[in-house]
Amino acid sequence: MVAWRRYLHQHPELSFQEKETSRWIAARLREIGCEVKEGIGGYGIVASVRGEKPGPAIALRTDFDALPIQDEKKTDYISTVPGVMHACGHDAHTATMLAIAAFYQANKDQFAGERRFLFQPAEEVSPGGAIGMINDGAIDGIDAVYGVHLWTPFPYGTVATRSGPFMAAPDEIYIDITGKGGHGALPHETVDAVLVGSALVQALQTIVSRSVNPLDPSVVTIGSFHAGSTANVIAERCRLVGTVRTFSEDVRAFVRGRLEAIVSHTASMYGAQASLEYRDGYPTVVNDAKEAERFFKVAVEAFDAESVKESTLIMAGEDFAYYLREVPGCFMFVGAGNPECGATFPHHHPRFDIDERAMLKSAKLMVAMAEDFAAEALSGESEG
Repeated sequence: MVAWRRYLHQHPELSFQEKETSRWIAARLREIGCEVKEGIGGYGIVASVRGEKPGPAIALRTDFDALPIQDEKKTDYISTVPGVMHACGHDAHTATMLAIAAFYQANKDQFAGERRFLFQPAEEVSPGGAIGMINDGAIDGIDAVYGVHLWTPFPYGTVATRSGPFMAAPDEIYIDITGKGGHGALPHETVDAVLVGSALVQALQTIVSRSVNPLDPSVVTIGSFHAGSTANVIAERCRLVGTVRTFSEDVRAFVRGRLEAIVSHTASMYGAQASLEYRDGYPTVVNDAKEAERFFKVAVEAFDAESVKESTLIMAGEDFAYYLREVPGCFMFVGAGNPECGATFPHHHPRFDIDERAMLKSAKLMVAMAEDFAAEALSGESEG
């Protein structure tokens, strides 16, 4: 797994561009002996191993796209692609899933049913790769689906999830302001787009602090502010780009409505015009209650009670949400942070790295979940 992960780390590809990564994964899967289908939802791959006995079909999912970030680590497996790196752990996710596929192929006389491995592209960029995979039949006939994210904010040795809403719906907002440009010495003859944009950034903070119920977690963040070109020119245009994070559809709709009103009225107050483009991101990740309960049982059995945690709500988004809308399942976190090996930086950071031992825990967890589901399903059939 370490060798596979480091190869992928050195050869990252961006979302919807993972052509060579997909070919490499398919080649490894064929070496393992899996049934392989390529071109699923773009560069996605579906691989299967079938046991010698009949039983349930269980899917395990991984992702393999990278991010437009320059790798600044000091390691011998640093990215060889300028401006592109695996800064979220997808290289390790993929290496883990290859190992799981090899495990099942070597032991197919020991399990019942089908184990299907979903290698998904484009998790990082909306609309994501999960929808295409689903539309191309990746989870047709599947009884349960599981996925893991290696997570450096959690220390190595821990595993975590929660029942119900778990990860937020990540929406994107684009606000374009048009004022009236002019000379910096004659502000009275202009409508200053920088001033309007600044007022909007301030006003939008009131949505969460004063409009949303404090018991409903939500975030409104403006992450980009572009306006102006030089010191003595008042800008005519300004663009704000940001994100909205929510856990319920009611709060999501409410925040959108407040955004529309604040953008319109603030611009009007200053004599400017403004437009808001609101792009819906992935749905909220909602874990099936029974499958989350399964996690808390099998994780304790596979590791120990001290290692198993109930996660807080996570404001990051994940298009694994789409699979959970179709099939019962659970998305889980495996701790990958460790100061001793430099795995202290957050996801999407130029110096992001993981404790690679977390891959083995991830593999054990997913196999344990799948086999507990299968045992329960087969037990139910025998009782029936």
